[in-house]
Amino acid sequence: MSLRVAIQMDPIENINIASDTTFLLMMAAQSRGHSLWVYDPAHLSLEDGKVYARARKVTLRPVKGDHVTAGNYETLNLHTDIDVVLMRQDPPFDIAYITATYLLDRIHPQTLVVNNPTAVRDCPEKLFATAFDGLQPPTLISADPVALNAFHEKHGDVILKPLHGAAGSGIIKLAAGDRNLDALIELHASISREPLVLQKFIPAVSLGDKRIILIDGEVAGAINRVPPKDAVRSNLRVGGVAEPVQLTKRDLDICAAVGPVLKEKGLMFVGLDVIGDYLTEINVTSPTGAVQLKAFEGVDAGDILWDRIEQKRLPT
Repeated sequence: MSLRVAIQMDPIENINIASDTTFLLMMAAQSRGHSLWVYDPAHLSLEDGKVYARARKVTLRPVKGDHVTAGNYETLNLHTDIDVVLMRQDPPFDIAYITATYLLDRIHPQTLVVNNPTAVRDCPEKLFATAFDGLQPPTLISADPVALNAFHEKHGDVILKPLHGAAGSGIIKLAAGDRNLDALIELHASISREPLVLQKFIPAVSLGDKRIILIDGEVAGAINRVPPKDAVRSNLRVGGVAEPVQLTKRDLDICAAVGPVLKEKGLMFVGLDVIGDYLTEINVTSPTGAVQLKAFEGVDAGDILWDRIEQKRLPT
């Protein structure tokens, strides 16, 4: 028996199929005979209590430059026409993103939304990581210049990043005694009312930033993302290089602490970021790294995810 699957994502024509995790997840679904539609979050509608999406049915193939054939737009009732929605559009995690979670709340769990939209909204990635005592480096989240300066003075070398930033955007290292913090706080306040994150700098970042993929609370595998020489950002989008990695006992302890909470909340596809011995982020919006994991280890996170989804949605 096949499933009807809608993917809420950025334009599929523009993705890089060589590295795109969403494409890998979709190909895994298609290989099992599931039907696929795609839609932009701007094409969601709520009318008389029902949620609709203006979507296109798609057929995929692993051919660069010719990876998708899309049908005409049709309006889907997400309550009755679809069995599973994958929420995979990229951040920013802004009011539009949050509004989309409110709309998808109306259909979940009658229509299974992966990840659970309530949990996506309630677990912003840098804030969520602070819920697990003893796993993070010293961390401050605040818009208060006095608190930010006091943290910097206390901890010396720190990393500054926007609370809802993604893919390494806006990350800056400030050395002990650096006098630029006030100017950076002012600059950030001029463009956003969001707090900032200050985190004690972890020198082990030079060895890489692990992305550990958890599916339904269990470890599927991991890759390491190594920053360019003399850089602190290891994200692949900004020049980090992916390599295979073995998980340490500390990594597995972190996963054991976080995994059951993810499963309970319905966060089925999640990426943990671990530097040295510390958890730095819990990525719940549209985590990446599955393509590299498959290339390095032969582990297909898409197959593992669809095994779990089918257990929840197909009759036994």
